[in-house]
Amino acid sequence: MTQMNDAKAAGSQSNNSTGYRLLADNWRQVLAMLFLGFSAGLPLLLIFSTLSLWLREAGVDRSAVTYFSWAALGYSFKFVWAPLVDKLPLPFLHRLMGKRRSWLLLAQVMVMSAMIWMAMNDPSTAGGLYYMAFAAVLLGFSSATQDIVIDAFRIEAVESKVQALMASTYVAGYRIGMIVAGAVALYLAEWLGTTRETYLYGAWQLTYIAMAGAMLTGIFTTLVIREPVRTQESSYLHTSRDYFRFVLLFAGFVSAIILAYLSLSDVVTATKNWLVQAGAIEQLASFVAEALRLLVALMAALFAGWILVRIRVADRHMLRDTYIDPVADFFRRYGKAAILILLLVGFYRVSDIVLGVISNVFYQDMGFSKDQIATVTKVFGIWMTILGGFLGGFLTLRYGVIRILMLGAVMTVITNLLFIPVANNPGDIFLLYVVIGADNITAGLASAAFIAYLSSLTSLSFTAVQYAIFSSLMTLFPKLLGGYSGSIVDAVGYQNFFLAASIIGVPVFLLVWLAGRFTRVKEA
Repeated sequence: MTQMNDAKAAGSQSNNSTGYRLLADNWRQVLAMLFLGFSAGLPLLLIFSTLSLWLREAGVDRSAVTYFSWAALGYSFKFVWAPLVDKLPLPFLHRLMGKRRSWLLLAQVMVMSAMIWMAMNDPSTAGGLYYMAFAAVLLGFSSATQDIVIDAFRIEAVESKVQALMASTYVAGYRIGMIVAGAVALYLAEWLGTTRETYLYGAWQLTYIAMAGAMLTGIFTTLVIREPVRTQESSYLHTSRDYFRFVLLFAGFVSAIILAYLSLSDVVTATKNWLVQAGAIEQLASFVAEALRLLVALMAALFAGWILVRIRVADRHMLRDTYIDPVADFFRRYGKAAILILLLVGFYRVSDIVLGVISNVFYQDMGFSKDQIATVTKVFGIWMTILGGFLGGFLTLRYGVIRILMLGAVMTVITNLLFIPVANNPGDIFLLYVVIGADNITAGLASAAFIAYLSSLTSLSFTAVQYAIFSSLMTLFPKLLGGYSGSIVDAVGYQNFFLAASIIGVPVFLLVWLAGRFTRVKEA
Protein backbone atom coordinates (compact mmCIF):
# COMPACT_ATOMS: atom_id res chain seq x y z
CA MET A 1 0.00 0.00 0.00
CA THR A 2 2.84 2.36 0.83
CA GLN A 3 4.47 1.64 -2.52
CA MET A 4 1.17 2.32 -4.28
CA ASN A 5 0.78 5.66 -2.50
CA ASP A 6 4.36 6.55 -3.33
CA ALA A 7 3.70 5.72 -6.98
CA LYS A 8 0.58 7.91 -7.02
CA ALA A 9 2.49 10.77 -5.41
CA ALA A 10 5.29 10.39 -7.93
CA GLY A 11 2.77 10.41 -10.76
CA SER A 12 1.11 13.54 -9.40
CA GLN A 13 4.47 15.30 -9.10
CA SER A 14 5.32 14.21 -12.61
CA ASN A 15 2.05 15.64 -13.96
CA ASN A 16 2.61 18.92 -12.11
CA SER A 17 6.20 19.22 -13.34
CA THR A 18 5.04 18.43 -16.86
CA GLY A 19 2.45 21.20 -16.62
CA TYR A 20 5.01 23.73 -15.42
CA ARG A 21 7.46 22.64 -18.14
CA LEU A 22 4.83 23.04 -20.84
CA LEU A 23 3.99 26.51 -19.58
CA ALA A 24 7.67 27.50 -19.46
CA ASP A 25 8.29 26.24 -22.99
CA ASN A 26 5.24 27.92 -24.49
CA TRP A 27 4.80 31.09 -22.44
CA ARG A 28 5.20 33.38 -25.47
CA GLN A 29 2.36 31.66 -27.34
CA VAL A 30 0.21 31.58 -24.20
CA LEU A 31 0.81 35.30 -23.59
CA ALA A 32 0.02 36.11 -27.22
CA MET A 33 -3.38 34.46 -26.80
CA LEU A 34 -4.16 36.92 -24.00
CA PHE A 35 -3.81 39.88 -26.36
CA LEU A 36 -5.45 38.13 -29.32
CA GLY A 37 -8.33 37.16 -27.04
CA PHE A 38 -8.66 40.83 -26.10
CA SER A 39 -8.97 41.86 -29.76
CA ALA A 40 -11.55 39.08 -30.29
CA GLY A 41 -13.68 40.07 -27.29
CA LEU A 42 -13.64 43.81 -27.97
CA PRO A 43 -16.06 43.98 -30.95
CA LEU A 44 -18.82 41.76 -29.55
CA LEU A 45 -20.57 44.19 -27.19
CA LEU A 46 -20.08 47.06 -29.64
CA ILE A 47 -22.80 45.48 -31.79
CA PHE A 48 -24.90 44.30 -28.82
CA SER A 49 -25.55 45.96 -25.46
CA THR A 50 -23.28 49.01 -25.87
CA LEU A 51 -24.66 49.79 -29.32
CA SER A 52 -28.22 49.26 -28.06
CA LEU A 53 -27.75 51.95 -25.41
CA TRP A 54 -26.33 54.34 -28.02
CA LEU A 55 -29.28 53.74 -30.35
CA ARG A 56 -31.83 54.18 -27.56
CA GLU A 57 -30.23 57.44 -26.45
CA ALA A 58 -30.38 58.59 -30.08
CA GLY A 59 -34.14 58.00 -30.07
CA VAL A 60 -34.19 54.86 -32.23
CA ASP A 61 -37.28 52.67 -31.76
CA ARG A 62 -36.90 49.38 -29.90
CA SER A 63 -38.03 47.43 -32.97
CA ALA A 64 -35.28 49.01 -35.05
CA VAL A 65 -32.72 48.40 -32.29
CA THR A 66 -33.44 44.66 -32.30
CA TYR A 67 -32.75 44.44 -36.02
CA PHE A 68 -29.13 45.30 -35.27
CA SER A 69 -28.72 41.93 -33.52
CA TRP A 70 -28.69 40.36 -36.99
CA ALA A 71 -25.30 42.00 -37.47
CA ALA A 72 -23.83 39.27 -35.29
CA LEU A 73 -25.16 36.37 -37.38
CA GLY A 74 -21.70 36.07 -38.86
CA TYR A 75 -20.60 34.36 -35.65
CA SER A 76 -23.07 31.53 -36.24
CA PHE A 77 -22.44 31.18 -39.99
CA LYS A 78 -18.70 31.74 -40.17
CA PHE A 79 -18.23 28.15 -41.32
CA VAL A 80 -19.53 29.34 -44.73
CA TRP A 81 -16.45 31.47 -45.49
CA ALA A 82 -13.98 29.69 -43.21
CA PRO A 83 -12.75 27.60 -46.19
CA LEU A 84 -12.06 30.83 -48.05
CA VAL A 85 -9.93 32.06 -45.16
CA ASP A 86 -8.20 28.71 -44.96
CA LYS A 87 -7.46 28.28 -48.67
CA LEU A 88 -7.10 31.73 -50.26
CA PRO A 89 -3.58 33.21 -50.07
CA LEU A 90 -3.66 36.99 -49.73
CA PRO A 91 -1.60 38.85 -52.35
CA PHE A 92 1.68 40.24 -51.00
CA LEU A 93 0.72 39.73 -47.35
CA HIS A 94 0.92 35.94 -47.59
CA ARG A 95 4.59 35.98 -48.64
CA LEU A 96 5.42 38.68 -46.11
CA MET A 97 3.61 37.33 -43.04
CA GLY A 98 2.45 33.78 -43.71
CA LYS A 99 -0.91 32.06 -43.92
CA ARG A 100 -2.49 32.87 -40.53
CA ARG A 101 -0.89 36.21 -39.69
CA SER A 102 -1.80 37.76 -43.05
CA TRP A 103 -5.49 36.94 -42.68
CA LEU A 104 -5.41 37.95 -39.02
CA LEU A 105 -4.00 41.38 -39.86
CA LEU A 106 -6.58 41.90 -42.62
CA ALA A 107 -9.45 40.96 -40.30
CA GLN A 108 -8.21 43.24 -37.52
CA VAL A 109 -7.84 46.20 -39.86
CA MET A 110 -11.40 45.55 -41.10
CA VAL A 111 -12.67 45.43 -37.49
CA MET A 112 -10.94 48.71 -36.71
CA SER A 113 -12.29 50.31 -39.90
CA ALA A 114 -15.85 49.16 -39.13
CA MET A 115 -15.67 50.72 -35.65
CA ILE A 116 -14.50 54.02 -37.12
CA TRP A 117 -17.25 53.84 -39.76
CA MET A 118 -19.84 53.38 -37.00
CA ALA A 119 -18.35 56.35 -35.13
CA MET A 120 -18.70 58.55 -38.20
CA ASN A 121 -22.49 58.06 -38.43
CA ASP A 122 -25.10 59.63 -36.17
CA PRO A 123 -27.99 57.14 -35.74
CA SER A 124 -30.39 59.96 -34.83
CA THR A 125 -30.50 60.82 -38.55
CA ALA A 126 -32.15 58.55 -41.11
CA GLY A 127 -29.08 58.36 -43.31
CA GLY A 128 -26.78 57.83 -40.33
CA LEU A 129 -28.82 54.90 -39.06
CA TYR A 130 -28.81 53.31 -42.52
CA TYR A 131 -25.03 53.50 -42.91
CA MET A 132 -24.47 52.42 -39.31
CA ALA A 133 -26.39 49.23 -40.05
CA PHE A 134 -23.97 48.43 -42.86
CA ALA A 135 -21.02 49.24 -40.60
CA ALA A 136 -22.40 46.96 -37.87
CA VAL A 137 -22.74 44.11 -40.38
CA LEU A 138 -19.15 44.70 -41.49
CA LEU A 139 -18.03 44.66 -37.85
CA GLY A 140 -19.81 41.35 -37.23
CA PHE A 141 -18.37 39.79 -40.39
CA SER A 142 -14.83 41.07 -39.70
CA SER A 143 -14.92 39.99 -36.07
CA ALA A 144 -16.14 36.50 -37.00
CA THR A 145 -13.32 36.27 -39.57
CA GLN A 146 -10.83 37.26 -36.90
CA ASP A 147 -12.21 34.49 -34.67
CA ILE A 148 -11.70 31.94 -37.47
CA VAL A 149 -8.03 32.83 -37.82
CA ILE A 150 -7.33 33.07 -34.07
CA ASP A 151 -8.89 29.66 -33.47
CA ALA A 152 -6.75 28.11 -36.21
CA PHE A 153 -3.64 29.91 -34.95
CA ARG A 154 -4.24 28.71 -31.38
CA ILE A 155 -4.54 25.08 -32.42
CA GLU A 156 -1.53 25.14 -34.74
CA ALA A 157 0.80 27.18 -32.50
CA VAL A 158 1.28 24.57 -29.75
CA GLU A 159 0.87 20.87 -29.12
CA SER A 160 -2.43 19.47 -27.86
CA LYS A 161 -1.26 19.24 -24.24
CA VAL A 162 -1.03 23.04 -24.03
CA GLN A 163 -4.44 23.75 -25.56
CA ALA A 164 -6.17 24.05 -22.18
CA LEU A 165 -3.75 26.79 -21.11
CA MET A 166 -4.11 28.52 -24.47
CA ALA A 167 -7.90 28.34 -24.16
CA SER A 168 -7.97 29.73 -20.61
CA THR A 169 -5.66 32.60 -21.55
CA TYR A 170 -7.79 33.31 -24.62
CA VAL A 171 -10.94 33.39 -22.47
CA ALA A 172 -9.23 35.79 -20.05
CA GLY A 173 -8.24 38.17 -22.84
CA TYR A 174 -11.67 37.85 -24.41
CA ARG A 175 -13.39 38.82 -21.19
CA ILE A 176 -11.06 41.76 -20.63
CA GLY A 177 -12.00 42.95 -24.11
CA MET A 178 -15.66 42.67 -23.12
CA ILE A 179 -15.00 44.76 -20.00
CA VAL A 180 -13.45 47.49 -22.13
CA ALA A 181 -16.22 47.38 -24.76
CA GLY A 182 -18.94 47.14 -22.10
CA ALA A 183 -18.24 48.89 -18.81
CA VAL A 184 -15.33 51.13 -19.92
CA ALA A 185 -17.16 52.28 -23.06
CA LEU A 186 -20.29 53.14 -21.05
CA TYR A 187 -18.32 54.95 -18.37
CA LEU A 188 -16.44 56.90 -21.06
CA ALA A 189 -19.62 57.90 -22.91
CA GLU A 190 -21.23 59.05 -19.66
CA TRP A 191 -18.09 60.96 -18.64
CA LEU A 192 -18.18 62.74 -22.01
CA GLY A 193 -21.68 63.95 -21.16
CA THR A 194 -24.21 61.89 -23.08
CA THR A 195 -27.35 60.68 -21.29
CA ARG A 196 -30.77 59.45 -22.31
CA GLU A 197 -32.16 62.88 -21.51
CA THR A 198 -29.33 64.79 -23.23
CA TYR A 199 -28.03 62.88 -26.24
CA LEU A 200 -24.57 63.93 -27.46
CA TYR A 201 -23.46 62.27 -30.68
CA GLY A 202 -19.90 63.53 -30.19
CA ALA A 203 -19.55 61.60 -26.93
CA TRP A 204 -20.48 58.30 -28.55
CA GLN A 205 -18.33 59.13 -31.57
CA LEU A 206 -15.23 59.60 -29.41
CA THR A 207 -16.09 56.45 -27.44
CA TYR A 208 -16.19 54.26 -30.55
CA ILE A 209 -13.02 55.86 -31.92
CA ALA A 210 -11.35 54.99 -28.59
CA MET A 211 -12.57 51.38 -28.98
CA ALA A 212 -11.09 51.33 -32.49
CA GLY A 213 -7.80 52.53 -31.03
CA ALA A 214 -7.87 49.64 -28.56
CA MET A 215 -7.74 47.25 -31.53
CA LEU A 216 -4.11 48.31 -32.00
CA THR A 217 -3.36 45.84 -29.20
CA GLY A 218 -4.32 42.92 -31.43
CA ILE A 219 -2.65 44.41 -34.52
CA PHE A 220 0.66 44.89 -32.70
CA THR A 221 0.46 41.31 -31.37
CA THR A 222 -0.10 40.00 -34.90
CA LEU A 223 2.96 41.88 -36.15
CA VAL A 224 5.31 40.47 -33.48
CA ILE A 225 4.16 36.85 -33.15
CA ARG A 226 5.56 34.07 -35.30
CA GLU A 227 3.65 32.11 -37.88
CA PRO A 228 2.88 28.59 -36.55
CA VAL A 229 5.37 26.05 -37.90
CA ARG A 230 2.57 23.47 -38.14
CA THR A 231 0.56 25.52 -40.61
CA GLN A 232 -0.27 23.45 -43.65
CA GLU A 233 1.28 25.56 -46.41
CA SER A 234 0.94 22.65 -48.79
CA SER A 235 -2.80 23.39 -49.03
CA TYR A 236 -2.06 26.11 -51.60
CA LEU A 237 -1.99 23.88 -54.65
CA HIS A 238 -4.16 25.86 -57.08
CA THR A 239 -3.69 28.68 -59.56
CA SER A 240 -4.77 32.30 -59.08
CA ARG A 241 -7.57 31.71 -61.60
CA ASP A 242 -8.85 28.79 -59.50
CA TYR A 243 -8.89 30.93 -56.37
CA PHE A 244 -10.80 33.67 -58.20
CA ARG A 245 -13.38 31.12 -59.36
CA PHE A 246 -13.60 29.89 -55.79
CA VAL A 247 -14.42 33.42 -54.61
CA LEU A 248 -17.22 33.53 -57.22
CA LEU A 249 -18.55 30.23 -55.88
CA PHE A 250 -18.50 31.61 -52.36
CA ALA A 251 -20.35 34.76 -53.48
CA GLY A 252 -23.01 32.66 -55.21
CA PHE A 253 -23.41 30.44 -52.16
CA VAL A 254 -23.91 33.40 -49.79
CA SER A 255 -26.27 35.16 -52.21
CA ALA A 256 -28.40 32.02 -52.44
CA ILE A 257 -28.67 31.80 -48.64
CA ILE A 258 -29.74 35.44 -48.31
CA LEU A 259 -32.26 35.34 -51.17
CA ALA A 260 -33.79 32.06 -50.05
CA TYR A 261 -34.06 33.21 -46.44
CA LEU A 262 -35.73 36.50 -47.35
CA SER A 263 -38.13 34.89 -49.83
CA LEU A 264 -39.45 32.44 -47.22
CA SER A 265 -40.99 35.05 -44.89
CA ASP A 266 -44.58 34.30 -45.95
CA VAL A 267 -43.96 30.55 -45.78
CA VAL A 268 -42.63 30.87 -42.22
CA THR A 269 -45.70 32.83 -41.15
CA ALA A 270 -48.02 30.26 -42.71
CA THR A 271 -46.12 27.37 -41.10
CA LYS A 272 -46.24 29.03 -37.71
CA ASN A 273 -50.00 29.66 -37.97
CA TRP A 274 -50.61 26.06 -39.06
CA LEU A 275 -48.64 24.69 -36.12
CA VAL A 276 -50.49 26.93 -33.66
CA GLN A 277 -53.85 25.82 -35.11
CA ALA A 278 -52.67 22.22 -34.74
CA GLY A 279 -52.21 22.80 -31.00
CA ALA A 280 -48.52 23.74 -30.72
CA ILE A 281 -47.36 26.40 -28.26
CA GLU A 282 -46.77 29.69 -30.08
CA GLN A 283 -43.12 29.98 -29.00
CA LEU A 284 -42.40 26.40 -30.07
CA ALA A 285 -44.18 26.96 -33.39
CA SER A 286 -42.07 30.07 -34.07
CA PHE A 287 -38.87 28.21 -33.23
CA VAL A 288 -39.70 25.27 -35.50
CA ALA A 289 -40.71 27.58 -38.37
CA GLU A 290 -37.47 29.59 -38.15
CA ALA A 291 -35.36 26.43 -37.89
CA LEU A 292 -37.00 25.05 -41.05
CA ARG A 293 -36.40 28.40 -42.74
CA LEU A 294 -32.68 28.22 -42.04
CA LEU A 295 -32.53 24.59 -43.16
CA VAL A 296 -34.30 25.31 -46.47
CA ALA A 297 -32.08 28.36 -47.10
CA LEU A 298 -28.99 26.25 -46.53
CA MET A 299 -30.28 23.54 -48.88
CA ALA A 300 -30.97 26.19 -51.53
CA ALA A 301 -27.42 27.48 -51.17
CA LEU A 302 -26.03 23.96 -51.54
CA PHE A 303 -28.11 23.48 -54.69
CA ALA A 304 -26.85 26.80 -56.08
CA GLY A 305 -23.30 25.75 -55.34
CA TRP A 306 -23.86 22.42 -57.12
CA ILE A 307 -25.14 24.23 -60.22
CA LEU A 308 -22.14 26.59 -60.23
CA VAL A 309 -19.82 23.62 -60.08
CA ARG A 310 -21.71 21.83 -62.86
CA ILE A 311 -21.36 24.84 -65.19
CA ARG A 312 -17.66 25.01 -64.27
CA VAL A 313 -17.75 28.34 -62.45
CA ALA A 314 -15.61 26.66 -59.80
CA ASP A 315 -13.18 23.77 -59.91
CA ARG A 316 -14.70 20.50 -58.71
CA HIS A 317 -11.46 19.27 -57.14
CA MET A 318 -10.92 22.53 -55.29
CA LEU A 319 -14.47 22.38 -53.95
CA ARG A 320 -13.87 18.88 -52.64
CA ASP A 321 -10.55 19.94 -51.11
CA THR A 322 -12.11 22.98 -49.47
CA TYR A 323 -15.60 22.03 -48.28
CA ILE A 324 -16.05 18.28 -48.56
CA ASP A 325 -12.70 16.90 -47.35
CA PRO A 326 -12.80 18.68 -43.92
CA VAL A 327 -16.22 17.19 -43.17
CA ALA A 328 -15.27 13.78 -44.59
CA ASP A 329 -12.08 13.79 -42.51
CA PHE A 330 -14.04 14.36 -39.31
CA PHE A 331 -16.49 11.53 -39.99
CA ARG A 332 -13.66 9.27 -41.13
CA ARG A 333 -11.74 9.81 -37.86
CA TYR A 334 -14.70 9.42 -35.51
CA GLY A 335 -17.06 7.16 -37.46
CA LYS A 336 -20.49 6.68 -35.89
CA ALA A 337 -19.35 8.65 -32.82
CA ALA A 338 -19.22 11.79 -34.99
CA ILE A 339 -22.98 12.28 -34.60
CA LEU A 340 -22.62 12.02 -30.82
CA ILE A 341 -19.85 14.60 -30.84
CA LEU A 342 -21.87 17.02 -32.98
CA LEU A 343 -24.84 16.68 -30.60
CA LEU A 344 -22.55 17.50 -27.67
CA VAL A 345 -21.08 20.49 -29.51
CA GLY A 346 -24.54 21.79 -30.43
CA PHE A 347 -26.10 21.41 -26.97
CA TYR A 348 -23.28 21.83 -24.42
CA ARG A 349 -23.86 25.56 -23.90
CA VAL A 350 -27.60 25.68 -24.62
CA SER A 351 -28.62 26.23 -20.99
CA ASP A 352 -26.07 29.01 -20.44
CA ILE A 353 -26.75 30.91 -23.69
CA VAL A 354 -30.57 30.74 -23.45
CA LEU A 355 -30.46 32.25 -19.98
CA GLY A 356 -27.86 34.83 -20.95
CA VAL A 357 -29.99 36.29 -23.75
CA ILE A 358 -32.52 37.74 -21.33
CA SER A 359 -30.20 38.38 -18.38
CA ASN A 360 -29.91 42.18 -18.77
CA VAL A 361 -33.69 42.54 -19.08
CA PHE A 362 -34.08 40.41 -15.96
CA TYR A 363 -31.72 42.62 -13.95
CA GLN A 364 -33.67 45.71 -14.98
CA ASP A 365 -36.99 44.06 -14.09
CA MET A 366 -35.58 43.22 -10.65
CA GLY A 367 -35.05 46.92 -9.98
CA PHE A 368 -31.27 47.14 -10.35
CA SER A 369 -29.88 50.40 -11.74
CA LYS A 370 -27.67 50.61 -14.82
CA ASP A 371 -24.64 51.41 -12.65
CA GLN A 372 -25.31 48.35 -10.51
CA ILE A 373 -25.77 46.14 -13.56
CA ALA A 374 -22.57 47.45 -15.14
CA THR A 375 -20.55 47.04 -11.95
CA VAL A 376 -21.84 43.60 -11.00
CA THR A 377 -22.16 41.93 -14.42
CA LYS A 378 -19.70 43.79 -16.65
CA VAL A 379 -16.85 44.25 -14.18
CA PHE A 380 -17.16 41.86 -11.23
CA GLY A 381 -18.84 39.16 -13.31
CA ILE A 382 -16.27 39.21 -16.09
CA TRP A 383 -13.37 39.05 -13.64
CA MET A 384 -15.05 35.99 -12.14
CA THR A 385 -15.26 34.53 -15.64
CA ILE A 386 -11.55 35.13 -16.10
CA LEU A 387 -10.89 33.38 -12.78
CA GLY A 388 -13.06 30.48 -13.86
CA GLY A 389 -11.28 30.33 -17.22
CA PHE A 390 -7.86 29.96 -15.62
CA LEU A 391 -9.26 27.46 -13.12
CA GLY A 392 -10.80 25.45 -15.96
CA GLY A 393 -7.55 25.52 -17.92
CA PHE A 394 -5.40 24.20 -15.08
CA LEU A 395 -8.00 21.64 -13.97
CA THR A 396 -8.29 20.38 -17.54
CA LEU A 397 -4.52 20.06 -17.76
CA ARG A 398 -4.50 18.14 -14.47
CA TYR A 399 -7.62 15.94 -14.73
CA GLY A 400 -8.44 15.81 -18.45
CA VAL A 401 -11.00 17.44 -20.72
CA ILE A 402 -13.93 15.06 -20.23
CA ARG A 403 -13.95 15.29 -16.42
CA ILE A 404 -13.97 19.08 -16.47
CA LEU A 405 -16.59 19.15 -19.22
CA MET A 406 -18.83 17.12 -16.91
CA LEU A 407 -18.04 19.39 -13.96
CA GLY A 408 -18.90 22.45 -16.07
CA ALA A 409 -22.20 20.93 -17.24
CA VAL A 410 -23.29 20.08 -13.70
CA MET A 411 -22.28 23.47 -12.31
CA THR A 412 -24.13 25.26 -15.14
CA VAL A 413 -27.40 23.58 -14.21
CA ILE A 414 -26.89 24.36 -10.51
CA THR A 415 -25.94 28.03 -11.01
CA ASN A 416 -28.90 28.62 -13.34
CA LEU A 417 -31.17 27.50 -10.49
CA LEU A 418 -29.55 30.15 -8.27
CA PHE A 419 -31.29 32.86 -10.30
CA ILE A 420 -34.63 31.78 -8.82
CA PRO A 421 -33.80 33.29 -5.38
CA VAL A 422 -32.77 36.51 -7.17
CA ALA A 423 -36.20 36.60 -8.84
CA ASN A 424 -37.83 36.07 -5.43
CA ASN A 425 -35.77 38.86 -3.78
CA PRO A 426 -35.78 41.84 -6.17
CA GLY A 427 -33.15 44.50 -5.49
CA ASP A 428 -30.95 42.32 -3.21
CA ILE A 429 -27.53 43.46 -4.45
CA PHE A 430 -25.55 41.11 -2.18
CA LEU A 431 -27.45 38.09 -3.47
CA LEU A 432 -26.85 39.28 -7.04
CA TYR A 433 -23.10 39.45 -6.38
CA VAL A 434 -23.12 35.88 -5.05
CA VAL A 435 -25.12 34.47 -7.95
CA ILE A 436 -23.19 36.38 -10.64
CA GLY A 437 -19.89 35.27 -9.08
CA ALA A 438 -20.91 31.60 -9.08
CA ASP A 439 -22.47 31.76 -12.54
CA ASN A 440 -19.49 33.46 -14.18
CA ILE A 441 -16.87 31.25 -12.55
CA THR A 442 -18.83 28.31 -13.91
CA ALA A 443 -19.09 29.89 -17.37
CA GLY A 444 -15.33 30.52 -17.50
CA LEU A 445 -14.49 27.00 -16.32
CA ALA A 446 -16.88 25.32 -18.76
CA SER A 447 -15.79 27.54 -21.67
CA ALA A 448 -12.08 26.82 -21.15
CA ALA A 449 -12.68 23.06 -21.04
CA PHE A 450 -15.05 23.20 -24.02
CA ILE A 451 -12.64 25.22 -26.17
CA ALA A 452 -9.90 22.72 -25.36
CA TYR A 453 -12.30 19.90 -26.31
CA LEU A 454 -13.20 21.51 -29.64
CA SER A 455 -9.50 22.07 -30.34
CA SER A 456 -8.82 18.38 -29.72
CA LEU A 457 -11.39 17.42 -32.36
CA THR A 458 -9.77 19.31 -35.21
CA SER A 459 -7.28 17.96 -37.71
CA LEU A 460 -4.21 20.09 -38.51
CA SER A 461 -4.98 19.63 -42.18
CA PHE A 462 -8.35 21.40 -41.83
CA THR A 463 -7.93 23.50 -38.70
CA ALA A 464 -9.80 26.66 -39.65
CA VAL A 465 -12.72 24.96 -41.39
CA GLN A 466 -13.39 22.27 -38.80
CA TYR A 467 -13.13 24.56 -35.81
CA ALA A 468 -15.37 27.13 -37.53
CA ILE A 469 -18.00 24.42 -38.03
CA PHE A 470 -17.78 23.41 -34.36
CA SER A 471 -17.93 26.97 -33.00
CA SER A 472 -20.82 27.87 -35.31
CA LEU A 473 -22.78 24.79 -34.30
CA MET A 474 -22.03 25.60 -30.65
CA THR A 475 -24.03 28.85 -30.81
CA LEU A 476 -26.53 28.35 -33.64
CA PHE A 477 -29.21 26.31 -31.87
CA PRO A 478 -28.87 28.07 -28.47
CA LYS A 479 -29.11 31.52 -30.10
CA LEU A 480 -32.12 30.48 -32.15
CA LEU A 481 -33.85 29.15 -29.05
CA GLY A 482 -32.70 32.08 -26.92
CA GLY A 483 -34.46 34.51 -29.23
CA TYR A 484 -37.75 33.29 -27.75
CA SER A 485 -36.66 33.61 -24.11
CA GLY A 486 -38.61 36.86 -23.68
CA SER A 487 -41.82 35.27 -24.93
CA ILE A 488 -41.28 32.30 -22.64
CA VAL A 489 -40.82 34.60 -19.62
CA ASP A 490 -44.03 36.43 -20.53
CA ALA A 491 -45.85 33.10 -20.62
CA VAL A 492 -44.47 31.32 -17.52
CA GLY A 493 -42.60 33.92 -15.43
CA TYR A 494 -38.94 34.17 -14.46
CA GLN A 495 -38.92 31.41 -11.85
CA ASN A 496 -40.28 28.78 -14.22
CA PHE A 497 -38.03 30.07 -17.01
CA PHE A 498 -34.89 29.58 -14.91
CA LEU A 499 -36.10 26.12 -13.95
CA ALA A 500 -36.65 25.26 -17.63
CA ALA A 501 -33.24 26.71 -18.58
CA SER A 502 -31.66 24.38 -16.03
CA ILE A 503 -33.64 21.31 -17.09
CA ILE A 504 -32.61 21.59 -20.76
CA GLY A 505 -28.99 21.36 -19.57
CA VAL A 506 -29.48 17.98 -17.87
CA PRO A 507 -29.29 15.83 -21.08
CA VAL A 508 -25.82 17.29 -21.62
CA PHE A 509 -24.62 15.08 -18.73
CA LEU A 510 -25.41 11.99 -20.80
CA LEU A 511 -23.79 13.42 -23.93
CA VAL A 512 -20.55 14.20 -22.06
CA TRP A 513 -20.50 10.72 -20.50
CA LEU A 514 -21.07 9.05 -23.87
CA ALA A 515 -18.41 11.24 -25.51
CA GLY A 516 -15.91 10.22 -22.88
CA ARG A 517 -16.77 6.56 -23.27
CA PHE A 518 -16.90 6.22 -27.04
CA THR A 519 -14.44 8.82 -28.35
CA ARG A 520 -10.75 9.44 -27.87
CA VAL A 521 -9.71 12.95 -26.93
CA LYS A 522 -6.19 14.28 -27.50
CA GLU A 523 -5.17 15.46 -24.04
CA ALA A 524 -2.42 15.19 -21.50
